[in-house]
Amino acid sequence: MTTGEILADAEVRMGKAAGALKRELATIRTGRASPALLDKLRVDYYGVPTPVSQMANISAQEARLLVIQPWERNQLGPIEKAILKSDLGLTPTNDGNTIRLGIPPLTEERRHDLVKLVRKRVESGRIAVRNIRRDAQEAIRALEKEKAISQDEMVRAREKLQKITDASIEQANAIGQGKEAEVLEV
Repeated sequence: MTTGEILADAEVRMGKAAGALKRELATIRTGRASPALLDKLRVDYYGVPTPVSQMANISAQEARLLVIQPWERNQLGPIEKAILKSDLGLTPTNDGNTIRLGIPPLTEERRHDLVKLVRKRVESGRIAVRNIRRDAQEAIRALEKEKAISQDEMVRAREKLQKITDASIEQANAIGQGKEAEVLEV
């Protein structure tokens, strides 16, 4: 493996870490209705824990209303129970055909709790990026020990790696700041 391949691999993995952070933050509830709120919700579907999105249409018809239309009417009850058991803090309304989820406005205290959660998840994303950097540095160091590259090449590769890492951490910070602004928006 060459230093170029190591750096390219690290860059791809850091990009995936940023994508995972974005998906993770999408599940945090804001004052707006978003089908992504239900991404982690699993419902018992004939004995198999199944994501709601694989058994129903989920749409945000209004800014503060999610509508869930199961493909099988007999799944209304299990979906409703799963929502009640979840940590979403939402109360479903079942009309026999669809489930409606009204998204209440967040209190100031809850907003600050969510901002803390966002910051915690962003920090986890930054840690993941730094772990990828560490792995790449070890691979570069191993190449230098094997005399596959010179010490000058190792130093240049580490500098490039640090630039890639800084850009990825900056991207994670930007994603976090965007989500914080969304949470604090009244």
